[in-house]
Amino acid sequence: MQGAVAQMLAKYDCQRVEDYVQALREILQEIALLGLWRSKFFEKAAFYGGTALRILYDLDRFSEDLDFSLLEPTADFDLGRYSSALEKELSAFGFDVSVEQKNKSVETAVQSAFLKANTVNQMLIIQAGEEIARQIPPGQVVKIKLEVDTDPPGGFSTETRYLLQPIPFSVRTCCLPDLFAGKMHALLCRRWKNRVKGRDWYDLVWYCTHHPELHLTHLEQRMRQSGHWAKSQNLTKEDFKELIATTINELDIKQIRREVLPFVRNPDALAVWSREFFLDITRQIRCI
Repeated sequence: MQGAVAQMLAKYDCQRVEDYVQALREILQEIALLGLWRSKFFEKAAFYGGTALRILYDLDRFSEDLDFSLLEPTADFDLGRYSSALEKELSAFGFDVSVEQKNKSVETAVQSAFLKANTVNQMLIIQAGEEIARQIPPGQVVKIKLEVDTDPPGGFSTETRYLLQPIPFSVRTCCLPDLFAGKMHALLCRRWKNRVKGRDWYDLVWYCTHHPELHLTHLEQRMRQSGHWAKSQNLTKEDFKELIATTINELDIKQIRREVLPFVRNPDALAVWSREFFLDITRQIRCI
């Protein structure tokens, strides 16, 4: 299987240690998706979030986690059933990775697990070279979180996308207007003090540039489920415009720029960021 891994690494222009770490993470993500496909996971769930954009739609930034939504609410779903399939798939490609279920301290509808591996050992597997491997601190762990929403809001559609590496396989994902609704829900509702994610705003620029269609009804259903839209009337385009403008006007531009910087290859793309910039580009969003 080393030839397949070498082919996967070849698409990255790795020059620095950070480049190899990001490439390793993404290779592990794609092999994990293959393992989930083999285990029929995508008959029950769809891939969404920033990593789905990166892997399936060529978003030009790296992403950390693998996020999924069940196709319909399932109270007895158990993510742990797929642990052995993930470990078996990664082992077949030479990776020594463990899957650990996250114990929840608070009862939620989101189930989590972590893929964990020694970074230096995995670097040698992708043939990053001894010089690169020596720069990795001993004991450093590459960790990838898997999250599954077991009580998803309704109103979203899915489609099938195909990956060709490490072998051809398929992944069920949410359609782009619904993916955009999920991202917009994060932008509007995930406003913790000092924890606003620049990655969300980077993705917003990508959506406005490439796929500006937003499924407004699905956004409303997400906001109702999270308690951020409790009005009896439906969320309208005018409501959305007011919400996004208010959110933009409260942004700490320097903070979100710092947060996203480790995930982008071209920092110059962030130079134009300002409240005026975001207010302008969001006028291109088309609510459908």
